[in-house]
Amino acid sequence: MEHQEAPPSAGFDWPVRVYWEDTDAGGVVYYANYLKFMERARTEWLSALGLEQDRLAEEAGVLFVVRRVEAEYLRPARFNDRLTVHCELLALNRVTLTMSQQVKRGEDVLLDAVVKAVCVKQDGFRPARIPEFVMQAFENGN
Repeated sequence: MEHQEAPPSAGFDWPVRVYWEDTDAGGVVYYANYLKFMERARTEWLSALGLEQDRLAEEAGVLFVVRRVEAEYLRPARFNDRLTVHCELLALNRVTLTMSQQVKRGEDVLLDAVVKAVCVKQDGFRPARIPEFVMQAFENGN
């Protein structure tokens, strides 16, 4: 399988404010909500690269689905914290992309994760080649 390391980049940052609904009874962010924060940041990152997910489905017939998440929870976030979700491309091949994601409060890393997404055909969810314009967007705009 073809595999290419991603070019060095500064990545992409997306701000998140912790709302009451994001926390558990103790006022700490519920662990699954970090996944929602990371999903929103990935969506905004794709948008910043000119890759709207609905257009990918309509025009290229492909979707990106998360196949694997490895997350290490290091520190808790709490109600009303202002966080930053950082996304960075680690590796890209013809079917998958692997990203590093961190949730930070200031300089403190609260969660460190690696996310692997697979490009699939919209009809049938079978693996598909990442369209060339998507590859170029990552290579040029990362």
